[in-house]
Amino acid sequence: MSRTVFCKKYQKQLPGLPMPPYPGAKGQELFDNVSAQAWQDWQKQQVMLINEKHLSMASADDRRYLQEQMDRFFANESFDSASGYVAPEADPDSKPDGE
Repeated sequence: MSRTVFCKKYQKQLPGLPMPPYPGAKGQELFDNVSAQAWQDWQKQQVMLINEKHLSMASADDRRYLQEQMDRFFANESFDSASGYVAPEADPDSKPDGE
């Protein structure tokens, strides 16, 4: 049976994460307050930020920056987004397959 949480990102009951995504108190906080969907949405955002901003997970400053952005994302505050990213369906130059 899957568990549900009141997701602080989407402000409604949604299926929760199967396990804490991080060790320690931060992981437990996310496990208790973030839905699986919100976590998946953050993962996509995080990958775009890492790629566009050339972040290194070996850098403590880059990890702190991502942590701050993640906290802002889940709190529905203004957060950095990958400005150069254009979703495939929104790209005016993309053509459907076969053209």
